[in-house]
Amino acid sequence: MRSLLVVVFIIFLTSCSSKLAYNNLDWWVYWYMDDYIELKDEQEEKFDAHLQNWLSWHKKSELTRYKAQLEDIKKQIQNDTLNSSIVYNNLELARSHWERVRDEVSPELAAIAKTLDDEQVVTLFAALEKDNKEEEEERQEALEKSKAQRLKDRIERIQETISERIGDLSKEQKQIVSSYAQQFISTGDAWITYRRNIQNAARKLFVSRKQNEGFEQELVSLMQNPDNYKSDVYKQSSAHNMTVTATLLAEIFSTLSEKQRQTLIENVDELIETVDNFMD
Repeated sequence: MRSLLVVVFIIFLTSCSSKLAYNNLDWWVYWYMDDYIELKDEQEEKFDAHLQNWLSWHKKSELTRYKAQLEDIKKQIQNDTLNSSIVYNNLELARSHWERVRDEVSPELAAIAKTLDDEQVVTLFAALEKDNKEEEEERQEALEKSKAQRLKDRIERIQETISERIGDLSKEQKQIVSSYAQQFISTGDAWITYRRNIQNAARKLFVSRKQNEGFEQELVSLMQNPDNYKSDVYKQSSAHNMTVTATLLAEIFSTLSEKQRQTLIENVDELIETVDNFMD
């Protein structure tokens, strides 16, 4: 549940290239929250205190994990050991970073959530539904394109993403992307359904928050177990896509030229340096 977790901005720090942004993350959080909910003074004071504690915890506990993974990836690139299994494990490890942040902040977010008044709750869920409808409109626009055009767009997105890390792709690498791009399963509709499922579950909790002594615990459970609100088809499709991603990347890595390998290592070094700066 994106707005209630808010900490999507905290995870933002894992890829942000600016130490200034990290050190001013509280400003970014409030800028983001403003589209969903306006906290009252007392709520804001509590949130400020929690946010500073989260950032302190994150700097002490999490940044070292990010650096360790990046250093491992660098060695794997240098040693040419990035097979599909290792790439998949790195994707899983990256997801675990997010899950730890989510689990760390969710109890205190739930405590603040219980203090929201009816107007704040209505505003929150109205903003969420507005997002849902915008996502649906974008999805519909995409579906109006031919199947061939949608595949072409997907191939171009993947190629652009990879080339940003290794430089221009070779003819062979472009062919690898084209081949694997056809194997991805579209999850757009299932993702929107999931959003509505978890938001509706949260809405029901908020209706009874004043009388329900277990509200905070139930909301924490909701935030920490989002997969409970995903359909089996969505989960299976997502798992399939992750496997395809890992295999695709592994094949690309196996074809790197020396120049591309060095470019990729330089990109990883920049990320390591960024994490080091955050740790100062």
